[in-house]
Amino acid sequence: LGTVTELLNTKVNPLLTKIEQTSSDVWGKEIRKAASWGINGGVGAGDEDGQLPAAHSNNYVQFVTTLKNLYGQIEISDKAIRASEDGRGAFTDLLNAELEGLLPASKFNMGRMLYGDGSGRLAVVGAGANGEYPVDSANNLIEGLVVDIYSSSGALVEGGLRIASVDRDGKKIRFASAPTAAVADKSVLYVQGSKDKEITGLGAIFSDKDIYGLKRADHPFLKPYTKDVGGAIDEIVIQEAIDRLEMTSGSDVDFIACSATAKYAFQEYMAQYKRNIDIMQLDGGFKTLSYNGIPLVYDRFVEDGAMYLLNTESFKLHRLCDWRYLETENGRILRQTLGKPTYTATLVKYCDLICDKPYGLTKSLMKKGQKKGFFTHKKGIFRA
Repeated sequence: LGTVTELLNTKVNPLLTKIEQTSSDVWGKEIRKAASWGINGGVGAGDEDGQLPAAHSNNYVQFVTTLKNLYGQIEISDKAIRASEDGRGAFTDLLNAELEGLLPASKFNMGRMLYGDGSGRLAVVGAGANGEYPVDSANNLIEGLVVDIYSSSGALVEGGLRIASVDRDGKKIRFASAPTAAVADKSVLYVQGSKDKEITGLGAIFSDKDIYGLKRADHPFLKPYTKDVGGAIDEIVIQEAIDRLEMTSGSDVDFIACSATAKYAFQEYMAQYKRNIDIMQLDGGFKTLSYNGIPLVYDRFVEDGAMYLLNTESFKLHRLCDWRYLETENGRILRQTLGKPTYTATLVKYCDLICDKPYGLTKSLMKKGQKKGFFTHKKGIFRA
């Protein structure tokens, strides 16, 4: 379990590696965290024998969110177990092989949730033709993923469909078995059983919806800052956003996450001026680009044309426990699947992501235009 936990916590995603995981502020099934904003008001100048400045406490609000339930499950057939009975090492190799197969799935799903809005929403899907179904984006889709289809009104159309193939250029998918119900245009794909049950990712933090039990309308420091900038992406555009955060919130940017188009725009700018791009290695063995010593990481789950400038110290992944196996009453982790000659083992983790300084983050959205195979932008929106 120690090895598996280490892999799931440090090898899954560069951003996850930077975020501290803690059991603090967990109360029962909820996370309750006191977050401060602004500064203490008890400062001032005065006369030699005059009144001292009035004392004022820090500004606090309480963030409240429920622990989300994350699961990873493996399955081993009885035949495979019996074939490995010639030695404990053989069975260990079999179990390790299955757990290693779980890692890519966990890497995909956890990375997607970090940049998601907590809804589990993957893509908008339309009516199919010849077994193919058009989607608005293939970024969150991968072969083997099991999904549920909901109508545009939020009603479940069909669940438990496995994606057989993804045409990323044509933005179409095929299912392993055809849906029995008709799929209407503007239907929505969600991860199986996960609708509105995932962790609070960056998509939720940067949305206009209320967050952590607070109304953004009542708390201006939760509202995003928006600024239009013109011209192509360059170091000045990025630096202005970094300086803005340092000035308004005292936040030091230590991580930049971007989409492919944003990365290409940055690389094109550097190439125009014959500038070398530094490469750095992060914890967990990840290699990435660097901007003035700050890792600039491409992630497939960042929406097209977007760039996040983050202070990862303001994030905490609050957990009830680290990854654990579900055990039977006698402590076994393998249990027979009802009515099948197979055994399953389930990993669980109860957690949620909290950013205690949302106004200390920036998101840049770039309009892109294609030119000679590269991407540039004419206008962007900064959300701090």
